Amino acid sequence: MNDDLVIIITAGLTATACGLLGPFLVLRRAALLSDAVSHAVLPGIVATWLLLHTRAPFAVIVGGAIFAVLCVLAIDGLRSTGLVRSDAAIGLVFPLLFALGVLGVTRYASGIHLDLDSTIYGEIAFAPFDVWTIGGVDVARSIVVIGSIAALNLAFVILAWKELKASTFDPGFSQTIGLRPQMLSRLMLVAVAITAVTAFESVGAILVVTLLIVPGATAYLLTDRLAVMVALAVGIGWIGAVAGYWGAVVGDSSIAGTMGLVCAVCFALALLVSPKYGLIATAVRRRRRARATATALAAER
Repeated sequence: MNDDLVIIITAGLTATACGLLGPFLVLRRAALLSDAVSHAVLPGIVATWLLLHTRAPFAVIVGGAIFAVLCVLAIDGLRSTGLVRSDAAIGLVFPLLFALGVLGVTRYASGIHLDLDSTIYGEIAFAPFDVWTIGGVDVARSIVVIGSIAALNLAFVILAWKELKASTFDPGFSQTIGLRPQMLSRLMLVAVAITAVTAFESVGAILVVTLLIVPGATAYLLTDRLAVMVALAVGIGWIGAVAGYWGAVVGDSSIAGTMGLVCAVCFALALLVSPKYGLIATAVRRRRRARATATALAAER
């Protein structure tokens, strides 16, 4: 398979996996969770080295995923107490885990030459060089792994659609009818953690965080229908993947950075031209209200 196509498909599958979950994070006001996970994987990497004495990608992913899941469960547990808000819970948990990881590297793993740039932040340009042979055909490992995660996320969203929708918009009602919104929330957060950690090594933490937040936030500005929002989030992620890659090639710049920039441009355009929430539409409505008020006052006089 062509190297260009491998990179685009890898980024697009990551956009799919993230876009299926991102709108729920935006609606639940937990968008910063993806950034928290990117910091929480460090103690998992250290623990993997201490227990298994290996830096193999699969072992690192599993170790990081375990601590990422612990991170989201701790955040959700703090939030469910009602004593702290979501943003405060995130701000309390992930610095603790990241500090634990830094201390672990300094105290126990200083001799392993841990390359955080490659282990945590990844590099999507290297995706074509790491292949698995399946049925006599070489297939990029990133496509298989991230494609599997995207399929699992799609199955999760489809099977739990009604429950996720109810618990996202009205947790109190969903609790009343026995849907257990806290359990659904934790399952979704676990899915986010696994998605993020799995994609980190292949595409990079910056791109994963971008694809979890920006397409969902952009779709939120464009529609009030959840199904359309999820579809738009996936589509915007693919636009970022395709346009961002070719922009990076033309401009000889960072691939992940350019993909993130394209997604940010999509958000900026939506912020301007959204028919309901856009700055232009809001300014027009304000002007119309001002004219109507002025006309009403003039008529009273």
